[in-house]
Amino acid sequence: MTKRTNNSRKTDDFLKEKGFKLPLSTTVEGIDKAGNRFSEKTILSYISPSGSSFWLDTPVANGSDLRLSIDLPPKLKENKDLKMIIKGKVIFVENAVEQSSKSRISLRFDNKYIIDEYK
Repeated sequence: MTKRTNNSRKTDDFLKEKGFKLPLSTTVEGIDKAGNRFSEKTILSYISPSGSSFWLDTPVANGSDLRLSIDLPPKLKENKDLKMIIKGKVIFVENAVEQSSKSRISLRFDNKYIIDEYK
């Protein structure tokens, strides 16, 4: 198990920080706008040391706490089913243009993550 900590950063720093377009399968869990628990599979579209972006069907509010379970690339998994588990807070929601479309969510990570074998 690996843990990481980093200093808290401002939203402006998060938006300026360099990251990667990394299409990894991800499960997002949290509380939706209606107050119901949800779990939704999506593809991570961007990740940096302090945050990520992805698309969701489930409506969530700015400030919501979410938990991501990100499938690691095969070369990093060493023949194990490893996931990076990280929590964060929604800092930006780009609402869907059409009712049937997804919203783009930007998440700022909390100060630590865990890499663990999926069970």
